[in-house]
Formats: sequence, structure tokens, C-alpha cells
Amino acid sequence: MISVIIPFYNESENLATLIKHLIKVNNELNREYEIILVNDGSTDNSKVKIQKSKLQVKSQNFKIIDHKKRLGKGLALKTGIENSIGENIVFMDADLQDDPRDLPKFIEKIDQSYDFINGIRIKRQDNLLVKLYSNLASYFLKTFLHSPYTDINCGFKAFKREVLSDFVFYGNSFRFFPLAVYYNGYRVTEIEVRNNPRHFGKTKFGKGKIFTGILDTLTAYFLYKFSERPLHFFGSIGGVIFLIGFLVSLYLTIERLFFGILLVTRPLLWLGIFLIIIGIQIVMTGIIGELIVFLDKKSNHK
Repeated sequence: MISVIIPFYNESENLATLIKHLIKVNNELNREYEIILVNDGSTDNSKVKIQKSKLQVKSQNFKIIDHKKRLGKGLALKTGIENSIGENIVFMDADLQDDPRDLPKFIEKIDQSYDFINGIRIKRQDNLLVKLYSNLASYFLKTFLHSPYTDINCGFKAFKREVLSDFVFYGNSFRFFPLAVYYNGYRVTEIEVRNNPRHFGKTKFGKGKIFTGILDTLTAYFLYKFSERPLHFFGSIGGVIFLIGFLVSLYLTIERLFFGILLVTRPLLWLGIFLIIIGIQIVMTGIIGELIVFLDKKSNHK
């Protein structure tokens, strides 16, 4: 069974068309399916449009789930997963930029025993700012996290339910969900998908999203490189800062002992002491992190 999960916020102009196309494609696949629409606190008449579409196509294969207020895409996807029953799950956006006609290609890859399939948007219709951010994020992830994905931010994805057992959806963690699947040893691949221009409504990706996207990328870097060895992360940073402070202090000490220069006139002394203290604190943070990881592993082992 296929569960298509679509979170939406103020997409009343797009939903009717999307539902019709999705139902047509799923019927052609001749498989059991469900379409789960998660209303993330929309303030327009999106839900009314959905209900009218449902009556028009006479389909009972989908659910409408409401959030009382806007909670974000990550929690909307989590809600959809919790209310789905399919062995195979598909994520799609509601803006009609993801084309339902590409759905069979995802299912074909699942039938070929792939666990996770990520879309690659060809001839992208997004603005230059979105493309720039996406390309920089992909470059960073490929370089520092050895990501196998070309377009990790593509919202069109399909996967087997079993891959969810090792992942927790919270906040914006959905952004690095594909990485988690890959690092947990599942078989992943990519396929090219259409990227249609947005005809109705406004994009939810603004300048503020770029900043949060950068933070999410750094979060992914830390979690998947250092979550089980935090001392390697904090120790490296703290060690460098401590070394700089030590060298500054050593230089001033040599000047005082061998050249008679008074340190009271050297503000650089305070900088050296400050860097030494900060470096030690950062290293200690890494040691505390190591203790937390150790105790957690120990308790789980019991």
C-alpha cells in the first residue's frame, strides 16, 4: 500500500488539481493507496476546496488532518506518518511543483528493492536565491558529510516504512532525514523529477528560511559527524583556542623575562588569559558530552 503524505499551508488554488491528478495516477498504478493531507493551520479556504474535490472524484482513499495552528512542515510530516498505514510512503509538496506523473518512477525503484528514493528537480523553476542556497547546501553536505544526494532539499521522496524506525521527526529534522537513512545503511538512490512553475499562491521559502536552513545544515553536520564522539568536535575547537591563548601568553612571558617589558601595559595579556580559559571550557564541554554518550550507551546496553 502507498501512503502519499502532503502537508500544506494556504494552498487552496492548488489542492483540487493536485488531488485529481494524484488519484488518477494511483488508480493507473492499480495498487492500494491513501492520500493524507495535513492542514498546517491554513487561514484560507483550503479545507473546503479539499472536501469539494473529494466529493467530485468520489474517492474515499484520503484523510484530512488539521493542525489548530501552523506548526511547521516537519511536524506536519510527522502527523501524516502517524496517521498513515502504507508500507511505502511518499512525501510531496502541495504547490503543484511536484508532478504526480513522476510517482510511478518512485514506486518502480521501491520494487527494485531500494529503501529510499530522493527526487532531483530538473529545469528548476525556483528563484535564483533558492537555487543558490540549495546548491551551496548540497556542496557542503557532499564535501563534509559525503552525502550521496544531488538535491537533498527536493520535497518529492519515497521510502519504505522500515527506514523510519531509526529516525525522529522534530522541528526541521526532516531536512536531513535522507542523510539519516543513508548513514543507517539503507539502500538509497535518486531519480529525476519534473519541477513545474508555481501558478497559484506564494512560496513559503523566504530570506529567513535561508538562515534557518544554514543552521539546519550545521546541525546535520554535528549530529552525523560527532554525535557519538563530541570531544572530537569540541576538543578540536577548544584546543585551537587554548593553543592561541597559550602562545600569546608565552610570547608576553618571554618579553617580560628577557626584555624587561612590563605586562601591565599590555592588554594582549588579558586576551591570552581569556583564550586559555575559553579553550579549557570548550574542551570540558566535549568531555561532558563524552560522559553523556557513555552513560546513555551503558544504560541502553543493560
